[in-house]
Amino acid sequence: MRKKIVAGNWKMNLLKDEAQALTAEILGMLHDEELRHVNVILFPPFIFINTLINHVAGEKRISIGAQNCSDKNYGAYTGEVAAAMLKSVGCKYVLVGHSERRLYYNETNEILLEKTNQVLSNQMTAIFCFGETLKDRESGKYFELLKSQLSETVFNLSSDDFSKIILAYEPVWAIGTGVTASPEQAQEIHLFVRSLIKEHFNESIANNTTILYGGSCNDQNAKALFSLNDVDGGLIGGASLKSRSFINIIKELPS
Repeated sequence: MRKKIVAGNWKMNLLKDEAQALTAEILGMLHDEELRHVNVILFPPFIFINTLINHVAGEKRISIGAQNCSDKNYGAYTGEVAAAMLKSVGCKYVLVGHSERRLYYNETNEILLEKTNQVLSNQMTAIFCFGETLKDRESGKYFELLKSQLSETVFNLSSDDFSKIILAYEPVWAIGTGVTASPEQAQEIHLFVRSLIKEHFNESIANNTTILYGGSCNDQNAKALFSLNDVDGGLIGGASLKSRSFINIIKELPS
């Protein structure tokens, strides 16, 4: 059975007290709503990870992840954070390949594959992001692009390792723009990706791979998106910075 996940990517937002307060609010509301079928993951900035891991210690309802990690395991790489370091403080998930990392920091498919390997070798779960730009969408070549993003990265993993990752489809043209892929567009891509997984690995792995939607999902459109057969939850950006909005999104994920 595929995991049902709603993850909040806080990006470069919040101060320490705000991060702790938001986490506490989300925890309290999770208990009130008793949404036991949903795996909730928070991705705060690096500097708050250890604090929030301690804050949620003993809680089975929520996990803390990192927004990024280095493609190197250790060494003279000023400003970088190794996957092993994240593991050592109790981190369980790492985002790999977010569109902002690809765009602003020129992260290539080769780098992203190595980051994924670093995450897996440290017994954490990679949430691997992929998606097309507006230019790609308008050109009609987005299927080819998405296939190459996966073929040149996570499809190089063994079937055992691939079974340990989570995918997140991010239509880049719908991130931070207020524009959301229609339910039909989202389902089309998620089904396409599942068919690629079946073709490359096998039907069992395809049926059991969790694929999240990550493009301006909010409490107004979450129900329509989460009702789709091949959408298993969401990677939420701005809406995850407000506890009530985030909980409302979580509530829309069917068991």
